[in-house]
Amino acid sequence: MRYLVIIEKTGTGFSAYSPDLPGCVATGATREETEKNMAEAIAFHLEGMHQEGLEVPQPQSSSTYLDVPI
Repeated sequence: MRYLVIIEKTGTGFSAYSPDLPGCVATGATREETEKNMAEAIAFHLEGMHQEGLEVPQPQSSSTYLDVPI
């Protein structure tokens, strides 16, 4: 599955979350570390949902950039 992940710069590094997986978050000192940690967090999150018999949500979020004149 392919989930949208939002990565944001913080005062101490980066943080990430997926709109399709509430509560699934990760942090890291670098963007690359955050991406790696988030991939592991998603796998762990989905495994936990599966073990609890919960339905794994299908990816539905998407993103785009819009040019806005200022």
